[in-house]
Amino acid sequence: MTTMRDVAAAAEVSVATVSAFVTGKRYVSPELKARIERAIEDLGYHLDGVARSLRKGSSDLVGLVIPDIGNPFFTEFVRDVEALARAQGFATMLADSHFDVATELRMLNLMRTQRVDGIILCPAGNAADYAHRRWPQDPPIVLVDNVWAGAPFDSVSLDNAAAGQALARHLLEAGHRAIAVIAGPRGNSTSDRRLAGIADTLRSAGIALEETRLRHADFREAGGYRAAREILAASSPRPTAFLVANNNMLIGAMRALHDAGLRVPDDISVASIDDFPWAEAFRPALTVARQPVAEFAAQAFHLLRRRWSGEAPGAPQAITLAPELVVRESVARKSYVGT
Repeated sequence: MTTMRDVAAAAEVSVATVSAFVTGKRYVSPELKARIERAIEDLGYHLDGVARSLRKGSSDLVGLVIPDIGNPFFTEFVRDVEALARAQGFATMLADSHFDVATELRMLNLMRTQRVDGIILCPAGNAADYAHRRWPQDPPIVLVDNVWAGAPFDSVSLDNAAAGQALARHLLEAGHRAIAVIAGPRGNSTSDRRLAGIADTLRSAGIALEETRLRHADFREAGGYRAAREILAASSPRPTAFLVANNNMLIGAMRALHDAGLRVPDDISVASIDDFPWAEAFRPALTVARQPVAEFAAQAFHLLRRRWSGEAPGAPQAITLAPELVVRESVARKSYVGT
């Protein structure tokens, strides 16, 4: 493989001069530039990505770190970010942290070594995981989805409390009072706000969320399955409805209800935060609070470009997007009889 030393020998200059030409950090005379360019062409030498980014001041790379590529929300979000980046001449470097903060940090450091122009980060951890982290100034970062209070970066998140409120209100209006909730992890800002919205709405209707009807899980399918099974085993009388805090846990909960011989919505109603492409293909089609995924991507990319271009100096900007209640067939009307 041709090296920078080979280029220097062919151009009859020092390796330091070739390096100065590649990085653009030091003046190189037009005569020497011409010799180096001719040697590069003759030898077929290819500048590595880092060297190119140093020379032009931009890598044309956007970093994207998500916690779970298997979650349909993040799958769709990645597709939309990649399409926006490609349309504007950027490539996307993708990493999946698998909800592991240490893995997330390694991926962020790797992206910095590749000199990405900016990073869109969907945080894996809780606020406490980031409380004492020293964040570098470059490259700019935009947080998406799980945004903790006081975060030092621009951010885009859902009005998660409103999503929980909308679904809880819909179940109440359908006559349900014995409502079970499968929430996400404690301490996760997205999970905490969704649960707060649900609990506040039930409380306003004079209903306490009973401990036997509440389980926290990990935003994954297996966790949703276990939580639903535990609630069914612990609750008497059985809940008339399940409210699930994300789409992956919903799939697990639906399996658990099926395994228990319960039909949706004839025996038990189900609603969830997060839509996904095949929610309408379920039978019954699922009632959800939908997140505007394309808007998440557009706002995040816009904020990132404003930061790296210097158009938006100053305090972090927080954008909160509204959920949309999508009523389908998984919630049945129930006559309230004081359960």
